[in-house]
Amino acid sequence: MLKKLSIEGMTCNHCVKRVENGLSELPGVKSVKVNLGSKSALVETVDEFDVQLLFNAVDEAGYDLTKVEVL
Repeated sequence: MLKKLSIEGMTCNHCVKRVENGLSELPGVKSVKVNLGSKSALVETVDEFDVQLLFNAVDEAGYDLTKVEVL
């Protein structure tokens, strides 16, 4: 299942790596691609996935997940 995350607070490639690493480590996440320009991430997960884990991981990385869209 593909999800688009809107993330606030990223300002550089170091930020992108922190978010990518945090999301990639979650169980059930298949792939992560973070885009600094659009302040977003595309995350592919297994079908039965707790979206709250995404919010927690982005928060722990130091950024704000403002919206999750299922694509």
